[in-house]
Amino acid sequence: QVQLVESGGGLGQPGGSLRLSCVASRTIFRFAAMAWYRQAPGKQRELVAGITPGGTTNYVDSVKGRFTISRDNAKNTVYLQMNSLKPEDTAVYYCDLRSGNEYWGQGTQVTVSS
Repeated sequence: QVQLVESGGGLGQPGGSLRLSCVASRTIFRFAAMAWYRQAPGKQRELVAGITPGGTTNYVDSVKGRFTISRDNAKNTVYLQMNSLKPEDTAVYYCDLRSGNEYWGQGTQVTVSS
């Protein structure tokens, strides 16, 4: 079993920045594909960004150029740096780990509002 603990959500200003972190409980992390998903009220969960064990990244078009996903294998941690925030980024953000099985974090709320 792998536990994922997210942090860093909260209230952000339009045009501002937030950084999300997700710590995995096991070293399986370094062999796992990691991703951030989000789910806004009344909408389906969508993939925001992903990163392979080798560091290859991919992003949904709506966040390209604004969000950056990265990982620190020594700390079993994946990050999501969110810049130039927009109100439509408001959602619960979930960390996802895939290594044979799939594991999810509990989610962290991000609200973008002035």
